[in-house]
Amino acid sequence: MITPDDGRCGIGELAEQAGVTVKTVRFYSDRGLLPEASRSAGGHRRYGPEALDRLRLIRSLRALGLSVPEVGRILDEEDDPCGADAVGGALEAAVAGRLRELGSELRALRWREAALRLVQECAPGERPDRLRLIGAASVPPSTAPLVRFWRGWLPPRMPARSTGAFLEVAVPRPPDDPAPAQVLAFARLNALVLAPCPGTARPQPEAHRVAGARGAAVLYEGLAEAYELAGVHMRRDRPPGPGEALDGFVAAYTSAYGVRDTPDFRRRLARQLPADPRIDRYWELVAEVTTPPGRRPEPSPGSAHDWLLAALLGETGAPPATGGQGTSPRQSNRRRSSGRGPYAERPPGP
Repeated sequence: MITPDDGRCGIGELAEQAGVTVKTVRFYSDRGLLPEASRSAGGHRRYGPEALDRLRLIRSLRALGLSVPEVGRILDEEDDPCGADAVGGALEAAVAGRLRELGSELRALRWREAALRLVQECAPGERPDRLRLIGAASVPPSTAPLVRFWRGWLPPRMPARSTGAFLEVAVPRPPDDPAPAQVLAFARLNALVLAPCPGTARPQPEAHRVAGARGAAVLYEGLAEAYELAGVHMRRDRPPGPGEALDGFVAAYTSAYGVRDTPDFRRRLARQLPADPRIDRYWELVAEVTTPPGRRPEPSPGSAHDWLLAALLGETGAPPATGGQGTSPRQSNRRRSSGRGPYAERPPGP
């Protein structure tokens, strides 16, 4: 206890009673967190009876990981007689901020743990490639490269609302607690979007140039509704076929191109929707990133596009278009449940 007659004690006594070093007390005093009551004749610091409780509070706040400036704001708020109604606001804000930081730190640790397990569990010959992939992706993972990939794909003047809605669907949220396989899939996805486009690939689909920015926005909005309807059938394992989902799929294109929905248009559309191996691979990896091991993947825009295109091909009997590698959409759909760019090579004539 603080026992001098004037109720004050020296820095050594305060440090001993609080269980800290003199250096710690001096540190908090010099930063204004622990005001001294007076100085002795010899210039030594003297502290009042309230100093011990204040020092213990400071230690508790610091033990929670709060910074010195945050602790200062909390103490200032408590010391302000005019701010009684606001007491607790600085503490709540600091604690909330620290919880967010810890969440990010824990997420990064889980990703590092899964990445370490990925390297540990793979064959020695695979380790150099996996280390290269993992090293190219940030921890915790950033989706910024994926956003840039799609922004380069979308029309530059497409309305911001339409662009944001598309990115919300196209850019997956990495899991907070991933399995090693999900870390590998995200690393491969990151490498895919950062790799230069093949020499034969066009930076923008033909549909963007023909329909224009606003026409492309209409196309994406209509396709999103059609994909959602197709997803209902896919979850019930229904085979591709005619119905509301297919009608909405075709309507997205007719609205974007300003033409009528006719049997001839549907045949032309079925023939001219090309396969895009890069977009195929994108959606395949998205499914791996977002699906925990042992779980069934949810329908993605890519797999829904495959389902709808198969329905269109079945309805029209049109031969499927070939893609950059000579693979038809129907063949690609059998090989992997992914998807391609939802664009016709050129808009079918009316």
